[in-house]
Amino acid sequence: MASDIVKDLSDADFDSVISSDTPCLVDFWAPWCGPCKAIGPVVEALAKEYEGKANIVKMNVDDNPATPGKFGIRAIPTLILFKSGEKIDQVTGAVGKDQIKELIEKGL
Repeated sequence: MASDIVKDLSDADFDSVISSDTPCLVDFWAPWCGPCKAIGPVVEALAKEYEGKANIVKMNVDDNPATPGKFGIRAIPTLILFKSGEKIDQVTGAVGKDQIKELIEKGL
């Protein structure tokens, strides 16, 4: 679920969002996913912390199947960091705040 800080991303606008020079962290999730709900508040907090330095967005894999398929996502939550359209790194599972911060920092 998106908020004022974390926007929803769709298959249609994916390429335009990740092609920015600003690092973009994409949270691939689904509403029925317990671990996705567990890391949601962490992703939200990091979006506020990195506002202006990194874009943090969420993609519902049920509503947008093309992009997760393109990146071979088989488990959620999966967080992938992009910069200038290139995949920098990713983590899968209900990881902690420090691990997500490390991921974001790789793009700064």
